[in-house]
Amino acid sequence: MTSKSGLNTLKPGENYKAHEIDSFITTTDAVILSTNDNELFSDPEREFKVTHEFEGFFEHSSGDGEKHFREKKAYIVEKV
Repeated sequence: MTSKSGLNTLKPGENYKAHEIDSFITTTDAVILSTNDNELFSDPEREFKVTHEFEGFFEHSSGDGEKHFREKKAYIVEKV
């Protein structure tokens, strides 16, 4: 789904170009996990498939030593 400002959601099973994902996370509070290591944005035209979407994740806090659930969209993408 796109709007005038770019993508406002990513859908599991859909393919997106790296520059579309870049635009999405620039304007959205989300986490992208990629099987392409740190080369996700090395080729703006490379396509990635969204394989999973999560409503949030657990994160360890170094401040209090506890694990906290963060309500923040997280997506796993794989190189197509």
